[in-house]
Amino acid sequence: MLNGKPAATPRFPAPARGRIIPTVTPELLAPAGDWDCIRAAVENGADAVYFGLSRFSARARAQNFTPGELPGLMAFLHGRGVRGYVAFNTLVFSGELEEAEQMLRAMAAAGADAVIVQDIGVARLAAAVAPTLEIHASTQMTVTSAESLAFARAAGARRAILARELSVEEIAQIRAGCDLPVEVFVHGALCVAYSGQCLTSEALGGRSANRGACAQACRLPYDLVVDGEVREGDDVRYLLSPQDLAAWEVLPRLVEIGVASIKIEGRLKTPEYVANVTRFYRDRLDALAAGTDGSPTPERVRELELSFSRGFSPGFLKGVNHQELVRGRSPKKRGVYVGRVEGAARGRVRVEAGVPLKPGDGLVFDQGRPEEEETGGRVFEMWVRGERVEGVDGGAVELAFARGLDLGGIRAGDRVWKTDDPALTKKWRGTWTGETPLRRTPVDVEVRGRVGEPLVAVMSDRAGGRVEARTEAVLERAERRPLTEAVLREQFGRLGGTAWSLGGLVSRLEGDVLCPLSALNLVRRTLVEKLEALRRGARPHATPADPVLPALRAALPA
Repeated sequence: MLNGKPAATPRFPAPARGRIIPTVTPELLAPAGDWDCIRAAVENGADAVYFGLSRFSARARAQNFTPGELPGLMAFLHGRGVRGYVAFNTLVFSGELEEAEQMLRAMAAAGADAVIVQDIGVARLAAAVAPTLEIHASTQMTVTSAESLAFARAAGARRAILARELSVEEIAQIRAGCDLPVEVFVHGALCVAYSGQCLTSEALGGRSANRGACAQACRLPYDLVVDGEVREGDDVRYLLSPQDLAAWEVLPRLVEIGVASIKIEGRLKTPEYVANVTRFYRDRLDALAAGTDGSPTPERVRELELSFSRGFSPGFLKGVNHQELVRGRSPKKRGVYVGRVEGAARGRVRVEAGVPLKPGDGLVFDQGRPEEEETGGRVFEMWVRGERVEGVDGGAVELAFARGLDLGGIRAGDRVWKTDDPALTKKWRGTWTGETPLRRTPVDVEVRGRVGEPLVAVMSDRAGGRVEARTEAVLERAERRPLTEAVLREQFGRLGGTAWSLGGLVSRLEGDVLCPLSALNLVRRTLVEKLEALRRGARPHATPADPVLPALRAALPA
């Protein structure tokens, strides 16, 4: 909306028809609600991250970032070769447009790579404020057809995030009908209604999902009423609460279709979740690029479930299957299903476990009443056939918990879920908290020189960055032990502790030359410093000196 009037409807051409043209490996886009999540995403292989600001974010409950943090955030991301997208994806009231313009200017000044928008008026505003700042049409815009994709392009979008209610084959049809790049959610929480179209939270709780304050009414228990009578459904009461999306099975087809970006949901999730899920899909994409199917092992899927899972399903990507989409027993994080309780006595619980367990694991006992406080805790000791053990791969086991946990309500037949694994949490936390970066980007080095001239080295990355450094002293003729390519590779390959690794090395040295190793090391360090400064340097988008809102408002039809 602009000045209380509907934004003019963009004129758009009929979508171009044609065959699907497969693209290279899709971008991997990870969520971030705080700095730890940013680092977790970067170190585990994200090509890009998306995050919200303190205002106009559809995840208002996330920690988010202030406009003042944007320059440092974008410098960090660009320094690591990662793109940053700002989720500016709520509807905006007319009285907030001046503030919205200032925030868009802050994004432009910080060099954000794209802004994700729902509001058509905000899209027009962003295009006027910073014409070179990419606009991505949010999934909140409900792009479900080639025609709506063309509409998004006419509104200024250079990419559209498709609605999550589409099947893979419907996505293929959309791709064939319009060549605007598309982004597809592949993992995380699902809404039961079309994103951007649900008014349930506003109607029931006075909190608008389209303003970033969803009350998650779909996670509440409901009665199923048929012909005026309540139909009893045993313990199935969460009739509108979908399982989480997990789309690794259809990833090969999404790559084949030519999806530009695959997206992970989770700006309210922990950094351990971000690390785990990002690494999972990084490995899947890399395996596909290497020519394998990238199918995960059962153990790897269990790790994924432990980070966060209400149960996994392909969502709508395989077509409509409501029984698979909604199981209805619980709206909560469940983790890994362990098995059933066989009995409880003398402070111990007997369980037939279908997965590995060890002391320290967190378990919860599911009696089909998730709205009540559930019994659970960490395993303290374990026994198999009367012998104390330090872990099991599965089978019958007796479990003891810390003192104070009341096991009196535990009954045979209760479901048991593994909700936490401290060793796994430590593993994923270590991926972004270590002193040495886990993610390292290849760089190429070219060395040239001749007797009587300085040695010159050029370092370049795969994104087009290029820096040069040279020795202070000139090269001398080597009587013995001349500088060889093997020595150069050894010295320029010493990049430990940096975000770089040596890729290719080309020597264009003329004749047998001599150069002190200390001089080579100084050149290497200088190259690294220059390349880091180049990558972290500001990339602002040009903006008009004067506010753009007055002109936009004046252009609206009376």
